[in-house]
Amino acid sequence: MIGWLDCSSGVAGDMLLGALVDAGVPLGALQSAVDAVAPEPVRLRTEDVHRAGLRATRVHVETTTSTTRRTWADIRHLLGTADLGPEVRGRAQEAFGRLAETEARVHGGATDDVHFHEVGALDAIADVVGVAAGFAMLGLEELHAGPVALGSGSVRTEHGLLPVPPPAVVELLRGVPTFGSDAAHELATPTGAALLTTLVTDWGPQPAMTVERQGVGAGGREVSGRPNVVRLLVGQPTRSHAATLVLEANIDDMDPRLWPSVLSHLLDAGASDAWLVPIVMKKGRPAQTLSVLVEMDAAEDVRRAIFTETTTIGLRETAVRKRALERMDRTVEVDGHRVRVKTATLDGIVVNAQPEYDDVAAVAAATRRPVKAVLADAAVAARAAGLAP
Repeated sequence: MIGWLDCSSGVAGDMLLGALVDAGVPLGALQSAVDAVAPEPVRLRTEDVHRAGLRATRVHVETTTSTTRRTWADIRHLLGTADLGPEVRGRAQEAFGRLAETEARVHGGATDDVHFHEVGALDAIADVVGVAAGFAMLGLEELHAGPVALGSGSVRTEHGLLPVPPPAVVELLRGVPTFGSDAAHELATPTGAALLTTLVTDWGPQPAMTVERQGVGAGGREVSGRPNVVRLLVGQPTRSHAATLVLEANIDDMDPRLWPSVLSHLLDAGASDAWLVPIVMKKGRPAQTLSVLVEMDAAEDVRRAIFTETTTIGLRETAVRKRALERMDRTVEVDGHRVRVKTATLDGIVVNAQPEYDDVAAVAAATRRPVKAVLADAAVAARAAGLAP
């Protein structure tokens, strides 16, 4: 199960709570987690609302008036002693830790002594703990998110009037795809930004998935011209036909004796195949085009292997469609030794069969026979066993 968050209208803690409840997470489970941490009464209440024509769930966090200002050390103690599961506790501590470190970096002071101001009230404890508990209940293997809208204009804080996005949000979302907008409001809050960077495993457009549930969580403000919501899509990942890449580089400055070990390293790193094609580059220089076929989930390891094992400083990447026959390894016996035979079937019928060369070479070495003779015997044995067409 994977999820994707649409943050094109911004993000806040209460919006994430609403999206979770709307996607089917029981409100009572979130309330129980909040009750385990909150030192004063906090009540979660849902409301069906409309934002720019979209129906959504808004979660209200209702608290009593509190004059207690808590530091990161205080909140860390509350989380550490609460009756929470390890995943919920860990995520809540990480999110609040990010907030504390960011506040200290932006406004100065020691991290443990940071007073959270806007993000330290009881409602923020509810947001962080409730969202951590909700995503733990979903049990997602991956959580993806699209670019985050930040808004524009200015926002009044305890530090005074700050530009949007405020410094804390900019700092929290460093390295994350974001964009401004013509909405003269703060669209992404520090709490929302801290939760995103704690929970999201990958950033970008919606991944290939079969959507099973959708949750729409509303913010408290009506924003002109856009629905002030976060959408959460939950479903099963699907392999797209473009889940395979060809990585290529033209290389003219490597000792050719290195190529066998380079190809071996690339296969060990997860490449499906790797090959060389001789070319002539500008000024008549002889070179090689290195081509590597790799599935998307192994691409990063293979890129790293290319850059560390070769002299190239750049790669071309092309998404390709791949069709493969069903393959199976069978065995035959040649001179008392086992030789694997790779078979490929089309509609249940074997259309290709090839003895494994490494096995053939090992038998030839053990029997002191020519490799070509052992290969021929293995092909005959495969045909006699009905493994070859």
